[in-house]
Amino acid sequence: MARPELRGTHGMVTSSHWLASAAGMAVLERGGNAFDAAVAAGFALEVVEPQQLGPAGDVVALVHVAGDDAPLVLCGQGPAPAAATIERFGELGLDAVPETGLLAACVPGLFGSWLLLLRDLGTWELADVLSFARSYAEGGLPVLPGLVRQLREVEPLFRQAWPSSAAVWLPDGPPPAPGAVVRNPALAETYRRLLAEAAGGACREARIERARRAWYEGFVAEAIDEWCRTAEPLDASGRRHAGLLRGQDLAAWCPRLEPAVGQGYHRWRVWKAGQWSQGPVLAQTLALLEGLGLDGLGPRDPALVHLAVESAKLAYADRQAWYGDPDVVPDVTAELLAPGYTAERRRLIGDAASRELRPGAPRGRRPPAPDAATPVRPRPESPIARLGTRQGDTCHLDVVDRWGNVVSATPSGGWLQGSPAVPGLGFALGTRACQFDLDPGSPNALAPGKRPRTTLSPSIAVRDDGFEVAFGTSGGDYQEQWALAFFLALAHGIEDLQLAIDAPVFQTGHFVSAYEGHRFHPASLLIEDRAEPAALEDLRRRGHRVRTTSSWSLGRVLAAARSPASGLLLAAANPRERKSYAAGR
Repeated sequence: MARPELRGTHGMVTSSHWLASAAGMAVLERGGNAFDAAVAAGFALEVVEPQQLGPAGDVVALVHVAGDDAPLVLCGQGPAPAAATIERFGELGLDAVPETGLLAACVPGLFGSWLLLLRDLGTWELADVLSFARSYAEGGLPVLPGLVRQLREVEPLFRQAWPSSAAVWLPDGPPPAPGAVVRNPALAETYRRLLAEAAGGACREARIERARRAWYEGFVAEAIDEWCRTAEPLDASGRRHAGLLRGQDLAAWCPRLEPAVGQGYHRWRVWKAGQWSQGPVLAQTLALLEGLGLDGLGPRDPALVHLAVESAKLAYADRQAWYGDPDVVPDVTAELLAPGYTAERRRLIGDAASRELRPGAPRGRRPPAPDAATPVRPRPESPIARLGTRQGDTCHLDVVDRWGNVVSATPSGGWLQGSPAVPGLGFALGTRACQFDLDPGSPNALAPGKRPRTTLSPSIAVRDDGFEVAFGTSGGDYQEQWALAFFLALAHGIEDLQLAIDAPVFQTGHFVSAYEGHRFHPASLLIEDRAEPAALEDLRRRGHRVRTTSSWSLGRVLAAARSPASGLLLAAANPRERKSYAAGR
């Protein structure tokens, strides 16, 4: 075991960077609740992990208020701009939304979502929860090797094509060395102006509202509007395009809380976001596994790995065929989780690894996108890739407090390498619209005001004795699989959170990716090389195309829990990147 499971009674925070965990824990120590701490840690992540998250990103969170029967979902996924239509992209000669640049910008949902959580469930002032992020932007923070590698990779792009980004992240010339202190004075000034706008409010809620308006209707929205109208940066298409996002798009949007999707598994109930995310993939996978007789199988048993992978393949196929914004397309989540449909799908799982993409037909429906059942041809590499641009990753945080409140949040987007920085604001716009399809028959087809089907997917699971665990991970499409490996370890014999995180992780690429040119890798199976050789051979005999990777390379799971029976709070963090940490007492 690389680290111990933390145990205490006051509060626990775990996140993708120790500075964010420290910020959240400082809030708990000073009397704040889990929602205050989550917002403080979330704001901090935007500054300390700019290659994985920026202030104009998105967030999906599960929030469980002490005493409530079930968690709620915080939807911080902003929609497509009013001008973003399939026809518009056709006029531009594009068959896909470029994965980088301004065309992929949706309404930035992150800032408004943190404010909603703080206003409605928190207790602190915005100035106080924002103080940690502001101090990192203004006073600086030590840069980690991962950020240095990213800056070195994108330096040619910034110098040649995105000078506004070079001004923010390469102000002194070459990329900084690991351990050097870096600052973002433009972002610090944005925070100062937001707080100055907020200061005129008569009460805490009014001050939060004034800050929200400054972002979505005031100086931030105005800067974004002007940038998208006037700039034409190089993007992943290899050509220059202006953005479609406008100030009125920001002004028209608000985050919201909505019901979570619940699915039983053995003694547990697992809660996820709806079909506008990939959350139901985990719920469907567990529904399939529930009837496959896994009792007695340990988390490293090749039979369990085989069945988990085969179940996940079917769920991912349904993601491609059926998932989309339920405000626009039919919400079929209940049908996909119905016992009859699950039993029908379960019969497709055999002893051999499938090499087909097999979406189902809930209640006799036929997949609205006929091409969803066939492998998608990879897109050619963009000319801009030679300059270092690529998709970023994601952050995660979990918080539990002494009153029984729980938060699991996965913020992402607005990466420094995804889009050129907005002049004067100190951050880049998000690129989540690249996850839309431009096929009008797809449930995830681009449309104005529609949420893209995001890969962000936090989880909360509650056992029948009241034990509750919040967990999640970065990893794009692989989030559901890495979370599945952790949860199955927990549900099948590894009760220590840290040991469950540390167990060897597996994943398949047998799905149509939301990224990577929508690639599809039939029957692929990647496993950390700590797995037993006999288990690997067993999986190969079943037809999986098994490859191994280095011992601590897959998965980024974080977890925090509360045990009403013992009165203890627990937390653990992924050791694989050497930057995620849990804190608590």
